[in-house]
Amino acid sequence: MSYRTALSEVLAGLAGPAAEAAAVRGRFPRGAVTALGRAGLLGLTVSTEFGGGGRGLREAVDVVARTAPVCPATAAVLRSHYTAVAVIEAHGGPWLRAEIAAGRHLASLALAESEEEQAGEGDGPEADSRLLVPGSVATRSGEVVALRARKQRVVAAGEADLYVWSSRPLAAPDGLTLWAVPAHAPDLFVPARPSVAGPRGSATSTVFADPVLVPAEAMLGADGAGLDVVLRTVLPWLLELRAAADVRRPPVLDPALDPARDPGGTRRPAGTLAAS
Repeated sequence: MSYRTALSEVLAGLAGPAAEAAAVRGRFPRGAVTALGRAGLLGLTVSTEFGGGGRGLREAVDVVARTAPVCPATAAVLRSHYTAVAVIEAHGGPWLRAEIAAGRHLASLALAESEEEQAGEGDGPEADSRLLVPGSVATRSGEVVALRARKQRVVAAGEADLYVWSSRPLAAPDGLTLWAVPAHAPDLFVPARPSVAGPRGSATSTVFADPVLVPAEAMLGADGAGLDVVLRTVLPWLLELRAAADVRRPPVLDPALDPARDPGGTRRPAGTLAAS
């Protein structure tokens, strides 16, 4: 079965009461996420070596674009999930990649930080720039790292199984460091009342760590190298998937017809912080 056929079946079940529950009552689309996992769509972009679909950003854009008109909350969850998985595919371990491929793990991003909660979805250059300067503190003691932070605009907060988390480096002089933080880890706190950010039902909220303890091996990539990952992976995926979630713009699956390319066929930056 193709991923589009599988997605059509999931969306057919999502339309109606399920989508209304998310849009009107703000209920997280847990049934949709479970169905997406069983259909192989949460693992769409994981390597076939680990049981995933072996697809890339182009197919992820297609899935998000087709989901957004039916349920914006589910599209927002997929946007964050696919971006987080792109990081995990490059730097995560085999067990975690296999769990995502099997549809048993929903991933999300816990990167943004600011002093005050922002109204609205928090998209745009200002929001993106906050991904580059984490205030989170990471302290290592033996093989355990303590992370202290207040992460803003986390999609699927309290619903995801794993957060791709940023902090200041442990020892590197600059940059940032990324971590795979299990959502069930003790001392992670999500307010009972979600913030106003994000589509209704997407469980977009703040996540507090005071602190959360993770093994040192939970580091994704090298200490201090996370800034390059954010610039070259996170932001390009977020910008493309954000555009796909805009139901006013249909997905462009033929590169020759992509208006974001110049006449010479070179991809123009999708936003102000595209990878350099």
